[in-house]
Amino acid sequence: MRVATTTRSVKGDFLSIAGLEKVYPSREGAIVALKDVNLSVGTAEFVSLLGPSGCGKSTLLRCVAGLERPTAGTIFLRGNAVTAPPEEMGVVFQRDVLLDWLTVVRNILLPARIRRLPLDEWRPKAERLLEIIGLNGFANCFPWELSGGMRQRVAICRALLLDPALLLMDEPFGALDAMTRDELNLELQRLWLADAKTVLFVTHSIAEAVFLSDQIIVMSRSPGRVVDTVTVDLPRPRELAVRETQDFSRYVARIRQIFEGFGMLRGSHVRD
Repeated sequence: MRVATTTRSVKGDFLSIAGLEKVYPSREGAIVALKDVNLSVGTAEFVSLLGPSGCGKSTLLRCVAGLERPTAGTIFLRGNAVTAPPEEMGVVFQRDVLLDWLTVVRNILLPARIRRLPLDEWRPKAERLLEIIGLNGFANCFPWELSGGMRQRVAICRALLLDPALLLMDEPFGALDAMTRDELNLELQRLWLADAKTVLFVTHSIAEAVFLSDQIIVMSRSPGRVVDTVTVDLPRPRELAVRETQDFSRYVARIRQIFEGFGMLRGSHVRD
């Protein structure tokens, strides 16, 4: 894949997936979640997985995260086969999965605690992340004192604490209201531009995928397959107003046509 923006460049295949299949056994017979998935992601590239509900986007993400073993195929991260969760990875789930009995800063420090790193050395980094993402002064609050959008910001800080090279995001803004989602889209873009991480982002929203991505991987209904890849050639940084431009609308229309061509759009829960 190549980056098609005016401000960034991609070097080599950071993540490579070949012939990936995932089959779940059941009493009713085998359920094929993914079938012959092939894709590559370059270093510092922002790639969205876009498709209808149940098409295997989250399953694919879990396989990349080393949380699911594929039935067939290979996943290589920086040339190394993924057989367990990579150390250089951060994950943000659709639910923030914060621990309500821990303060905000202690939630962010969980990755360091799990790896038995000295927490006193990592606390300044956690507090800097809170300041960067607009939560300065909330370090000693508890998650139950925060709004949904604030909780997701904390989850992003936690994923970024150990400076992962790969950030996996499983529809992290899907449960938020439209205004909060727009705000976090802008925050995520700003963080990504600053840190040059590789991002694999699951979404049901065509507009969100176009706004954030260098590449959009369009997936079919179950069993999930890659049916097309769309390169987004819009300059960065992108403001929300770009969504009102003809270029942006053309990308949205093109992706809608891909879904319609595969008979996927009607009733597929893919949103504009």
